[in-house]
Amino acid sequence: MTDRNPLGQARLGILMLETRFPRILGDIGNPDTWPFPVAFKVVRGASARRVVVDRADGLIDAFVAAAEEMVREGADGIATTCGFLALYQRELAARLSVPVATSSLMQVPLVQALLPPGKRVGVLTVNAAALTPAHLVPVCAPADTPVMGTEGGSEFTRVFLGDAPTLDVAAAAADVIAAGEALVRRHPEVGAIVLECTNMVPYAARLRAHLGRPVYDIYSFLTWFHAGLRPRDFGAV
Repeated sequence: MTDRNPLGQARLGILMLETRFPRILGDIGNPDTWPFPVAFKVVRGASARRVVVDRADGLIDAFVAAAEEMVREGADGIATTCGFLALYQRELAARLSVPVATSSLMQVPLVQALLPPGKRVGVLTVNAAALTPAHLVPVCAPADTPVMGTEGGSEFTRVFLGDAPTLDVAAAAADVIAAGEALVRRHPEVGAIVLECTNMVPYAARLRAHLGRPVYDIYSFLTWFHAGLRPRDFGAV
């Protein structure tokens, strides 16, 4: 079989929203975040607000077309930069010829299986009101999964949902930490956290240290996803 990727490694194709906010180290859209080759393609018209609040209305064909172009260019798997696209996981997977990982929320069932009886997975998101059971059910997450958003803070939601050109990293981190505290205060049964928002990854380590609970995000998900696209060769045969 001819390797479609001249790099000799699986290349992950990441569909980007059309945004201007900063992509700091750890953000899915920063190429230096990844320990393997990735390729990016912007889906024109796919603003954060249109995808999160308006449910990507009228954009699915554009996402499919961009993904198909990436596959032709050599991508072995497709991901996206917004967890709210879980809403279209099944449709995108059905229409593309390579594996598709739309959302960090796809980890919720797996993480739940890791937890002891009585513990649940909780989710942090950029906008709790917009994240509904309709987003959770397509990725086999319980419809009643505890969810908390950062919209009560001063910076994170303002920047990433409002597409602001500058970011106060310390204030954004404080918003994520505060949302995590609120989540476990309201739902003390939460034993692990999944970050819906792909822009929350830079704050995951601090959140884990602060709450004393495992934190899973798009980085943990896509490193696993990539490992299956091209397993490590240990030279055994």
